[in-house]
Amino acid sequence: MDNADIRDRLVAGIPDHVIFDGWTMKALRGAAADAGLDPGVVVQAFPGGPVEAAEHFSDFCDRRMLAELERRGVGAMKIRERIELAIRVRLELAGDHEVVRRALALLALPMNGAAAVRTTWRTVDAMWHAAGDDATDINFYTKRALLAGVYSGTVLFWLGDSSEGGGDTWEFLDRRLADMMRVFQIRGQVEKRLALLPNPLRLFGIGQQRSGRGGGFGAARADFLRG
Repeated sequence: MDNADIRDRLVAGIPDHVIFDGWTMKALRGAAADAGLDPGVVVQAFPGGPVEAAEHFSDFCDRRMLAELERRGVGAMKIRERIELAIRVRLELAGDHEVVRRALALLALPMNGAAAVRTTWRTVDAMWHAAGDDATDINFYTKRALLAGVYSGTVLFWLGDSSEGGGDTWEFLDRRLADMMRVFQIRGQVEKRLALLPNPLRLFGIGQQRSGRGGGFGAARADFLRG
């Protein structure tokens, strides 16, 4: 068994212990015992301790999300439907609310800020790839920044949601996705209007060599709306 397998087995079994012990070395050792592993492997698997384990748990859930989306055949869905399903599946796979709440509390500590940013970025990046996004320009970052806001807000709402079947959370998610869609629409309209204005640089013979470049946010917006 290689280190990657050990790490996966530890985070797969840690939720039952996190509920009682939080994201701690004690919880990791408990997960190791449940998996029939020597407690000594914990330090070897996660030299960064509980923070590294929490970060890997997020990655573990991301991979399970991608596998589940592929199983469901999201290719036949519209892009917005793919994103919505990805968020729903990701939250469902996260398991108990308390496990996520304690992980967020740990990552919210100032010294763990970089890990918090990485986990959110990797999750929304995985969601956009699952939705078929192939942007390579500034739209790559714009899409992920917008989705990070939607996803983070939905997670926080989900943590406090006691409605049957999480119905209130899914309604909240639908509204946030609608907001994101309006951002695409508004920015696309502004870009269209700006494109009609004369380019002042041309008065000085500047910019002709770059005039052939196209695409941009408008293309990304069209893809999202068309989906």
